[in-house]
Amino acid sequence: MDGTETGWGRPAEPAPRWRALLDRARHAGRSEEPEEAPKQPETQQQQQQWGQQLPTRGSASVGRPVNPLDPRQAPQQPGAFERQPAEPQRPAVPQRPINPLDPRWQGRREPEQHSFFEPTPRSQPQQPAQQSPPVPPAQQPPSAYGYTQPANGYAPPAPNGYAQPAQAYAPPQAYPQAPAPAQPQMPAPSPQPAPGRAAAPVSPAPAAARIEWRQTRSEDGMDRAVSIMRRKLGKPRVLAFANPKGGVHKTTATVLAAATIGSVRGRGVLAWDDNELRGTLGLRAGSARHARTIKHLLADLMRIESLHGDALLQELDAYLRHASDGSYDVLAGEENPRFAQRLDQGTVRRVMDLLRRTHDVICVDTGNNVESVNWQTVMRSADQLVITTVPREDAAFTADWMLDVLEEGGQGDMVANAVTLISCPSPGNLPLLEDFKRHFATRTRAVAVVPYDPALEVGSSIEYGDLQQETRQAWLRAASVMLEPFAE
Repeated sequence: MDGTETGWGRPAEPAPRWRALLDRARHAGRSEEPEEAPKQPETQQQQQQWGQQLPTRGSASVGRPVNPLDPRQAPQQPGAFERQPAEPQRPAVPQRPINPLDPRWQGRREPEQHSFFEPTPRSQPQQPAQQSPPVPPAQQPPSAYGYTQPANGYAPPAPNGYAQPAQAYAPPQAYPQAPAPAQPQMPAPSPQPAPGRAAAPVSPAPAAARIEWRQTRSEDGMDRAVSIMRRKLGKPRVLAFANPKGGVHKTTATVLAAATIGSVRGRGVLAWDDNELRGTLGLRAGSARHARTIKHLLADLMRIESLHGDALLQELDAYLRHASDGSYDVLAGEENPRFAQRLDQGTVRRVMDLLRRTHDVICVDTGNNVESVNWQTVMRSADQLVITTVPREDAAFTADWMLDVLEEGGQGDMVANAVTLISCPSPGNLPLLEDFKRHFATRTRAVAVVPYDPALEVGSSIEYGDLQQETRQAWLRAASVMLEPFAE
């Protein structure tokens, strides 16, 4: 490429004036290199030939733009192929002399003469040079600008462009070492007091930090429920679980209430199956160590009633069944339906009085016939009525009808003090549960809800220890609500 074209079909633009000055300043220090002979201008015929081959400025062809800083694209002789006359060359501006004592110029390279740009400071650190013997002041050469070098040890710049230090570089003798970690000092033994002089009082050591354990709200509720069930009840209490509708968890509620209270109180709790139509409480609760029922107890009732103290407990124990953990006792019902004819009002009262002599809490599973004598007798003897139901419309309708019957029979106080126990027969959301809670809260003293538990779904023997933690906590709250009015 000869400088007349860019190689992309576009003529090279003439280099500006400042470009020629920059090239001249760049090559000013290379005076020892021989200058090339000026290129002779081409003949007019050659210029015409080149002009026919190259497109003119403003043509439709678009080429690569000319970089004015690239020496390969600039013409060697400014103005050789320029169509405009070249401007007259401006004289070079003389450079200001540099003071070698100025600390700002220490370590910098001495600028070349006739340069239009001041040298920039070097970013790399200065390398320590070997110490050279000082030159006498008379032998020091004068500076390039006629400035006499002072006799203070200053050395002219070295040929490699770095100034020689005025003083020799002395390496550090030793690097400082980090202080060693302080050794723990043992406390000095306290001096013994002199005889006849009292020892100085010693300040007590700070007490160790204490970790306080705070109970949550649910744990506080459980503690309160347990505290209520452990209190004295004044006298033996009878809890009647009732609802004429079958399949509303009367037997399950009777067993679990007795098991919950017995697990807290430890003894003195009994579950009685008073269902005249072959109840199943004896089958689902208590160990079957014998087949005796209430029919066998009534056969020896007169003899047992004459006993007292430990003799009475030992004799009655032969007719009762016990839970697997021993927390409560069970009086099973008779499986023969004809036996119901023998449970008249006087007989039921005698059995109730006998059980009160030996137990503190008696949970009775009533039958489904509200017209029977034993059902009505238990209701008149009960201290607390517990209405068992499930979130179903037919179960709620039957419970409301029973409450109306009791109020008409003059037992309005028992109805107002009753507790509604809602058992969830299945897991998940139950649509009528909230409606039942609001409805029975207007008719009874309290409403308790116990959740679904898979251990109760099979309908076999009820074991209190097999229940889930949530179920046991719900029964603790429900049982405490039943006994709360009687706790002293």
